[in-house]
Amino acid sequence: MRVEGDFITINKKLLPLSWFYGLGVGIRNLLFEIGILRSRSFDVPVISVGNITVGGTGKTPHVEYLIRLLKSNVNVAVLSRGYKRKSRGFVLSDKDTPMRMIGDEPYQIKRKFPDVTVAVDRKRTRGITKLTEEGDGQNIDVVLLDDAFQHRYVKPGINILLVDYHRLVIYDRLLPAGRLREPVKAKDRADIVIVTKCPKDLKPMEFRVITKAMNLYPYQHLFFSTHDYNVPMAVYPEMAGQDKLEGLETLGSKNILLITGIASPEQLKHDLQALKSQITPMVFGDHHNFKRKDIAAINETFAKMAEPKVVLTTEKDATRLTAVEGLSDEVKKNLYTLPIRIVIMQGQEEEFNNKILGYVYKNSRNSILAKRKNDNSSHNSNSTGDGVRTISFRNY
Repeated sequence: MRVEGDFITINKKLLPLSWFYGLGVGIRNLLFEIGILRSRSFDVPVISVGNITVGGTGKTPHVEYLIRLLKSNVNVAVLSRGYKRKSRGFVLSDKDTPMRMIGDEPYQIKRKFPDVTVAVDRKRTRGITKLTEEGDGQNIDVVLLDDAFQHRYVKPGINILLVDYHRLVIYDRLLPAGRLREPVKAKDRADIVIVTKCPKDLKPMEFRVITKAMNLYPYQHLFFSTHDYNVPMAVYPEMAGQDKLEGLETLGSKNILLITGIASPEQLKHDLQALKSQITPMVFGDHHNFKRKDIAAINETFAKMAEPKVVLTTEKDATRLTAVEGLSDEVKKNLYTLPIRIVIMQGQEEEFNNKILGYVYKNSRNSILAKRKNDNSSHNSNSTGDGVRTISFRNY
């Protein structure tokens, strides 16, 4: 079993540069605290999911968890900056919007949840306004902000901070010596902290040690999450035919070409090794845009591997991998993604869900959801309902 902090490396030679970086970040945060730079509140519930580290902490799977929790009862919108997209400004996606216009993660979410509103905008305040208030508003009941913990121009009702179990922020250092984008004290802005990517066999004592070490305030709520893998999904199901994988356990008999372009692929490799699989890794940088030479290397590597064999990649990587022409028919026939499902640990899933649902419902009288309810309940009335006020999770 891995332990917390096992992926942390600190370049001590760069610590002086980290001090200057921290000074700049501290000045920016101070400007927000004293009101020179202003955070804007909205009269629609806004939930932010983000981190204070460089690299993956599982933001997209946790946003998808929230979508599944909320979408059957309210109209959900996901707003992202659209990292590495080839467009500018506000873009509202539809089923035909190409990945290059919105980025790989929003594209993945839109494909998995076609009925959910997905938009991108570097200026989140403008994006929320366009989604909820202007003439082209989408009747949105709740906005999920993807990767927005540091985007302080928006004041969310719930601020969720994700912390990688293998790289706890309390043991890390600021850039460039470490991977922190903000000092550890920034965690104080979170309403909910989730320690992600935890081993499934984490012991009760370890939960207690981490809880004490995180040193959160009474108003903050700490949860732990791990993930399960769903049945591998063929990227080209029409080519997989009768030979498609029927379950995760079938990977144990395969030679796996593992293609990753994510920030932290170590846990995925560790989990696959537990299946006793033979793994040939091809590791690319986070959000890597695959080129023809990469595709040629993948084709060549897979062709040389012994049978039985399979190509495995993440859902996010598959969106970029398939955007480039040139994959061989052999690779396409054997190309699968490994969908991730988030699990809240320690039997606290209901508690976590209730906190999210309670916030959305208690504030619905100020949201479009409430206005729609008010309109339906007082169709012949002149009542206009409650006025706008700041929605805050900490009030509940």
